[in-house]
Amino acid sequence: MPAGFSAWMASVQASVEQALADNLPPADATPQRLHEAMRYAVLGGGKRVRPLLVCAAGALFDAPAATLSRAAVAVELIHAYSLVHDDLPCMDDDALRRGRATVHVHFDEATALLAGDALQAQAFAVLADAAAGIAPARQVEMLRLLAHAAGSRGMCGGQAIDLASVGLVLARDQLEQMHRLKTGALLRAAVLLGAWCGKAPDGDEQRALEDYADAVGLAFQVVDDVLDATADSATLGKTAGKDAAANKPTYVSILGLQASQSLAEKLRIDAHTAVARFGAAAGPLRQLADLIVQRKA
Repeated sequence: MPAGFSAWMASVQASVEQALADNLPPADATPQRLHEAMRYAVLGGGKRVRPLLVCAAGALFDAPAATLSRAAVAVELIHAYSLVHDDLPCMDDDALRRGRATVHVHFDEATALLAGDALQAQAFAVLADAAAGIAPARQVEMLRLLAHAAGSRGMCGGQAIDLASVGLVLARDQLEQMHRLKTGALLRAAVLLGAWCGKAPDGDEQRALEDYADAVGLAFQVVDDVLDATADSATLGKTAGKDAAANKPTYVSILGLQASQSLAEKLRIDAHTAVARFGAAAGPLRQLADLIVQRKA
């Protein structure tokens, strides 16, 4: 990674970590166990890819830092809640996340369920706050976008299709649709929310951002499937080989390992092409596409 990008990324990650801590209830506030679980689920781990996308897209449209912070926190809280629920015994039943015990293992299943519910609610509270500094009409549209990305036609819908597909052989277009919902919808929301924090993109700019987000969203899942098949649990920070063990359809199971790796690289190039119109200002978005495809965990 270029030194300038690495420094930018570290700065955003540190800022987001502080903003997340500030926007979560204190651990000693009643009910303490619930608040401890919420903070455990969110703080001290993760690459913060979605907040980085928010900030990189916002920079193209002169978005104020305080406004971007609100959007970044909201997206990351939705992501954190989804991980808590995905790890539950009724879903993926995983004991390891980000190199430590999952929330339901560290606390208990009921607390994990409530923590996920509360994190989702907190995400919308953060984005709806007047302190976000967003014009009310645009704020409503941003809330609508986030709700759509998180709901039955976005992330939750993708997870439902994933659960229903265990043991089935999906066509490539069916697998792609599942992951555009399960993973891609929230990544797309991150990019668009970042842009909407600043001056409104015009139609061509909006389509360019959507094309970029579609490419990186799909690439993220393709790489996840490759890593699940090739990396170990210590490297991933979560249980490796879960998809194969659960007989889930993946890009690797459908296309094979080499073809999946080639697809990820094609999507990386597609992402670069999509934001070419923005010139050098889109450097962080291009480098984030590189990070998503070339990551090892």
